[in-house]
Amino acid sequence: MESPSTPRPRVIVVGVDGSPSSVAALQLAASLVPLAGDVIHAVAAWQYPLVFGLYTPVDWNYEELGGKALDRALADAFPSTYPCEIVRHLLKGAPAEVLIEESRHASMVVVGSRGHGGFGGLLLGSVSSAVAERAECPVLVSHGALQLREGETVALRPVGASA
Repeated sequence: MESPSTPRPRVIVVGVDGSPSSVAALQLAASLVPLAGDVIHAVAAWQYPLVFGLYTPVDWNYEELGGKALDRALADAFPSTYPCEIVRHLLKGAPAEVLIEESRHASMVVVGSRGHGGFGGLLLGSVSSAVAERAECPVLVSHGALQLREGETVALRPVGASA
């Protein structure tokens, strides 16, 4: 059992859906580890699709597809080695709800601004907006790729520092 004086690791939760925006969010989170976290939890959510009618494609394994998207995003973000400790989480549920729940135990949540939303995103709303509104910790919405080379991190200037 963990003693009350033992500090818990600071966790940066990153929402991953396999999109280029979520790959950029992973890279951005890795650059923030020295400031805001000890470990990254790369979180992908999967669920059975909302269908109009009774037909659901039973030949598709949505959990497996979510796992492959998570693995591909991690490989795209960090081609050979992780720059910090990264724990992979594949959870069943709506992406926004999963990330909001994960925020309860995080020091920060990082999400991309554009994922695989499409028509479903129009109906259900933006994951990044929902997480930013309801998370229980600070949320950083990443707009665009950092284009980091392998092993490279970004030194962030303190607020108010000149460029």
